[in-house]
Amino acid sequence: MSVWYKQLTADKPVVVSSRIRLARNVKGVPFPKRMSDSQKTEFLDSVKKLLDGVSLEGVGKLKYFNLSDIPAEEQAAMVERHVISPAFAQKLGPRGLVISQDETLSIMLLEEDHIRIQALFGGAQLDAAFSVAIKAEQLLSKGLTLAFDEQLGYLTECPTNLGTGLRASVMLHLPVMESAGQISVLADSVSKIGLTVRGMYGEGSGSKGGLYQISNQVTLGISEAAAIENLKAITNQITDREMSLRSQMDSIAVEDSVYRALGILKFSRSLSSEEMMKLISRVKLGVSMGILKEIDPAVPMTVLIETQAATLQKNYGIMTPKDRDVLRAKIIRELF
Repeated sequence: MSVWYKQLTADKPVVVSSRIRLARNVKGVPFPKRMSDSQKTEFLDSVKKLLDGVSLEGVGKLKYFNLSDIPAEEQAAMVERHVISPAFAQKLGPRGLVISQDETLSIMLLEEDHIRIQALFGGAQLDAAFSVAIKAEQLLSKGLTLAFDEQLGYLTECPTNLGTGLRASVMLHLPVMESAGQISVLADSVSKIGLTVRGMYGEGSGSKGGLYQISNQVTLGISEAAAIENLKAITNQITDREMSLRSQMDSIAVEDSVYRALGILKFSRSLSSEEMMKLISRVKLGVSMGILKEIDPAVPMTVLIETQAATLQKNYGIMTPKDRDVLRAKIIRELF
């Protein structure tokens, strides 16, 4: 199981996770949409020989999987844990996945590009994530020649990834900015400096539990270091804004909302995923503001991830939505 959401601490109440993704392709090989199945199989075999069982500094031993060998329920649960992208899980045909035991590092093979390296850490750890991603790229480069142009940088299927091929992102918990109607203003502001605001599961996804992803859009004409530093600076500004709004809230109203949410989570006999996420967002707010001192800062995100529909079905078997809601409530009652 992934551990990124169990790394959260009280000193970083707004930043939930940090992710670095590198898009890479192999020189002389057609992009995935134009590859034949035999070419895809040959490519996957070459990566398997290169990475399967190899240890990488900082993450340990890597394991290769053919995605078709991973049950659909587990693939869906991996999406919920942010280990793989929704597009990768839904895609058909030969695909491969290289992953570290703690899921800090995952390498999606034949998603949009030949290689998508992802390093995912809990909290504000963009530099650590970038370090791991680069080490993975260096390991791949020992056996593969990556497609690179002196003027354009790394060549990618989508022109928006040309250059560094880097997507740096942070997931932020912004419940007060959301309730104040400031997310659209935030999205407009950051778009002017080459950043974008997306939902919990990236492009095309909506907000869940007050969680938003902020990531860079510009990959051409800017270095990886500059892109990451820019994102870190904006993250700090957004964090300051959220914390400022929290400090201005009516303390009694906040405590009442937090304890009501905790009470429902403690005693409910049935909880939908949507209701759970709204309630756990309030509890997370209460933990970060020091109202619920007895609850570990990692618990709210652990609840949010581990009681999602696909994760429940992976762990407990296929069930009806009603049965899932009952099980979700039972697990949360026992946890709290």
